[in-house]
Amino acid sequence: MSRHGAPKIRGPETWSEIRRAWERGETAASLALRYDVGLANLWRRRAAEGWRRLRAEDPAPEPLEGWARFSVNEREAFERRLQDARDLALCLEKAMRDERLSEAPLWHISWLYRWRADNLPPEAAARDRARAREMDQPWAESFWDADGRLKPLPWLDAEMARLHREDWREALGLPHGVEPHLP
Repeated sequence: MSRHGAPKIRGPETWSEIRRAWERGETAASLALRYDVGLANLWRRRAAEGWRRLRAEDPAPEPLEGWARFSVNEREAFERRLQDARDLALCLEKAMRDERLSEAPLWHISWLYRWRADNLPPEAAARDRARAREMDQPWAESFWDADGRLKPLPWLDAEMARLHREDWREALGLPHGVEPHLP
C-alpha cells in the first residue's frame, strides 16, 4: 500500500484558479492547502508554465510636507499656471487687435503676423508689412518674400531668434558667452 494514498488529480479549471490567485500574490502554501494540491506539484507547474506575479504599482511616496500641504502647494502652482495662461491669452488677444503689434511679447510677434495673415483679409497682411517698414522693425524686410507673402511660421520664429540672439540666449537661460542654438 502506498504511504501517500491515491494520487490527487486536479482539472485545468482548478489549476487556472490556482495560477490566477498565485499571480495576484497569494502564497503557494495557502493555495496548496485550499485546493488540496501538493506544494511541490504547484511549484513544478509554476516553473513549467512560466507563472509570473503581477506587479502592482508602487504607491506614491508621501511628500516631505505631507499630502495636505502638498495638495495646497500643487493647487497654488496650478492656479499660477492658469493665471499665466489667461494673462497671455488676454495679451495676445489685445495684440491681435493692435495692428502695430506694440503690445505683443517679442516671441509671439511672428505667430501674430502669421495668424493675421491666415485669418484676416490680404490687405491686413499688406498693412502689417507696411507698418513694420514704417516702424523700422528689424524683421520688416525678412518676414515677407519678394511678392509680399508672409513666410512660414517656423522660418519666422528662427528669424526672430537670429535677429534677437541675445534675448533668445536669455530666454533659454544660457549664461553670457554661451552661444544659443538657433532653430
